[in-house]
Amino acid sequence: MKQYDCLVLGHVSKDIIVTAKGSETFFGGAVVHSAITARRIGANVAALTKLHPADVEALEVFESSGVPVIYRPSKVTTSIRNTYLTEDRERRTCEAISVAEAFEIGDIPEDVSAEMYYLGGLMRGEFLEELVAELAEVSRIAIDAQGFLRVNEGGPMVFRDWERKKQIISLVTYFKADAAEAEMLTGSSDCKKAARILRSWGAKEVLITENSGVTVCVGEEMFQSAFTSGNLSGRTGRGDTCFSAYCNWRKGHTPEEACLFAAALTSIKMEKQGAFSGSVKEVEGVISQRY
Repeated sequence: MKQYDCLVLGHVSKDIIVTAKGSETFFGGAVVHSAITARRIGANVAALTKLHPADVEALEVFESSGVPVIYRPSKVTTSIRNTYLTEDRERRTCEAISVAEAFEIGDIPEDVSAEMYYLGGLMRGEFLEELVAELAEVSRIAIDAQGFLRVNEGGPMVFRDWERKKQIISLVTYFKADAAEAEMLTGSSDCKKAARILRSWGAKEVLITENSGVTVCVGEEMFQSAFTSGNLSGRTGRGDTCFSAYCNWRKGHTPEEACLFAAALTSIKMEKQGAFSGSVKEVEGVISQRY
């Protein structure tokens, strides 16, 4: 039996990033940012992904970072075009060009188990609600709201409320949303209030990201830490990186410590395109210098 601290599930995406300076194409997605971040900070992590056999070269992004990867073939590879409308990269449009097949419980090998199953979804349908319920019976679950709120409507990707949100969120140990997603779920534009509402639905620990930083709600306690990036060239993957850093640093650390660590690590990541490539020592240095 192969036992991991964290098994990250999610579709690798062939990302097309469009800015005023031009366009670039590379393999990314929540599973990439989340798994590599976990590995860089010392977690025993593996990734499970689906893509078309013609795109198996994408798996190199995991292997080169020391992340074991379980690959399942799909009729197509997920591909998303992200067009950033502002220099701070806070406003963007997303278009799904193709979408890989949904994950099923049978995609996880029988000889693999994890202390935490981390569902890093890109859009609704990637993870069926039944899968969440099955995994919650055997381990802790971490869920990013994006995988249940962002909907592919024949290309354009829009956010729609989630009918069974309360039932599924009640099964979750770690739940993450960005500020816009949190407002859609709860009706509140105040991150602290939204976090408390999500916590009241049963999620054990709630994390909300916004352009200024991260908010964490655990029980009646609330923690906040700011992002301190010098530039935003690596803005893509902010939420995935922050959530993975929090969930994986949380083992052996308090929520307050994990919140600060995640904010500092994400600040480093946003200064460079691609998955987080730093170290725990570098994060600790940023904490001592900037916080």
